[in-house]
Amino acid sequence: MRVVHVTDCYAPRTGGIESQVRDLAGHQAAAGHAVHVLTATAGPDGGLRTTTTEPTGVRVHRMASAVTFGVPVHPLGGRLITRALERLRPDAVHVHAGVLSPFAHDGARAARALGLPLAITWHCMLTGVERPVRFGARLTGWRDAPVALSAVSTVAAQRVAAALGRDDVAVVTNGLDVARWRPAGPVEASSPSDGALQVVATQRLAPRKRSVPLLRAFARAVDALGPGSDGGRPAHLTVIGSGPDEPAMKREIERVGVVDAVTMAGRIDRDALPALYRDQHVFLSATEKEAFGLAGLEARASGLAVLARAGTGISEYVSEGVDGFLAADDDELAANLVLLASDQALRTRILEHNRAVAPAADFADVLAAAGREYERAARLLTS
Repeated sequence: MRVVHVTDCYAPRTGGIESQVRDLAGHQAAAGHAVHVLTATAGPDGGLRTTTTEPTGVRVHRMASAVTFGVPVHPLGGRLITRALERLRPDAVHVHAGVLSPFAHDGARAARALGLPLAITWHCMLTGVERPVRFGARLTGWRDAPVALSAVSTVAAQRVAAALGRDDVAVVTNGLDVARWRPAGPVEASSPSDGALQVVATQRLAPRKRSVPLLRAFARAVDALGPGSDGGRPAHLTVIGSGPDEPAMKREIERVGVVDAVTMAGRIDRDALPALYRDQHVFLSATEKEAFGLAGLEARASGLAVLARAGTGISEYVSEGVDGFLAADDDELAANLVLLASDQALRTRILEHNRAVAPAADFADVLAAAGREYERAARLLTS
């Protein structure tokens, strides 16, 4: 099968969408498919209009523009994508969309105009924009278009269905090479009585990820726990990532008085995370609009307990009280952290479960789900 992925961004050391598209394309190529990626992102060397073959065998066609100052959009994106699709003649076009994904949306329009089997996966939560999306879908005919629609989690799919007025939105989750992240060795469930609980937050440090509220929730938990038996902090937070919120986070660490309980580790290569997670116990997220949460899945696959907000895509792989806890608000998030720090039996039970039971998110499952969407897209064109 010849598959063409269309995505705004496709660059090394980027976020969850880019990592997922890269991994999915690579696994499809390894399975014997001819896989191409069309993107508006310039190459690592600054090349704007290039075609290269990655070590995985994926052909990457870059269609960046010098006039957009690095923003992943091209003024002639629709025309360029149409020419590429006419040349490649794929069996399926897989568009990866967000709320603001102009290049991906150009790809969807081009594939539809050419009558190609089209699958669109939404990697975002359409919270707060349902009404304009619904109006636009009616105006442009997308509500009834023969397109296989999906999202990366059940909650995200529900919002896409509501926004577009359709009842056929499937779920194609993000995935991992689960075996690569699986931990080895016994659980080391430290507690305030025998050492600080190790908490990690791996994320883009940006307002939409609620980096500063996460720090505040952690600080409230530390205050509620009080000092450990040795007089030290009962928990330690390691923040992995970078972004525009970093200065604000550093100021907040000073303001709430947890300088000795927080380490700002900066950006760490993804390949190094499995080893780092072996010394952690809890993954913490305060994000309210997480469509899936690939970082949380990586931590869960590494055996960590996951504490996050309810109503997000993280609920796709975290069951309440089994893999971790999902909080209704930040106060409950802090309370759940206190609970895991205080109740060693509960903490050990969750950690042992997460080490023994891998999440159902291996790429074999993701490849099968994507394949079903391509078949559905082809059927819709002929029905």
